Amino acid sequence: MLTDSQNDKALADYRSFLAGRRTVVIATRDENRDPFLSIAPFVVHDGALYVYVSEVADHYRYLRAAQSVRILVHGDESASPNVFGVERAAFVCTAEQQSDEGRDAVFEKFAEHTNAKLVETLRGLDFHLFRLTPQDGRYVVGFGKAFEVSFDGGRFDHVVVDKKPGDKKPADQTA
Repeated sequence: MLTDSQNDKALADYRSFLAGRRTVVIATRDENRDPFLSIAPFVVHDGALYVYVSEVADHYRYLRAAQSVRILVHGDESASPNVFGVERAAFVCTAEQQSDEGRDAVFEKFAEHTNAKLVETLRGLDFHLFRLTPQDGRYVVGFGKAFEVSFDGGRFDHVVVDKKPGDKKPADQTA
């Protein structure tokens, strides 16, 4: 169990982690319902992530057809003392294609995170904006440090597994 100060620090670390990330892994399903993973730059605006993707990219079709997706924001494994505990946050999200009109604040954020001239060029091409609104999520920052979270951190509950010494799960008996 974490103390209040440890929990407050973990919440601050979570918020800092999200603010420092620039790409998101997106899990969708293809036309055969097989899993498909992609990566895209994102910005956060009004409690959601926005990605801007080209019609040429496979994930455009899959995002367009999806009502929900899963996303993973992951940390740098080279900065982790243990690869099993790489910092990460995963969420189930609703996915909605958005019009570019009236989204100037979103595009300004993309320009700040990348390059203003590049974003302006992309806006003249076949790129489309998607809003990914996180629902439930989990933030992991090491062994014994997993949290059920809301995207904004308003919900930040330490996950505790009540396991007694000697407890073992039975081995799979199928043969």
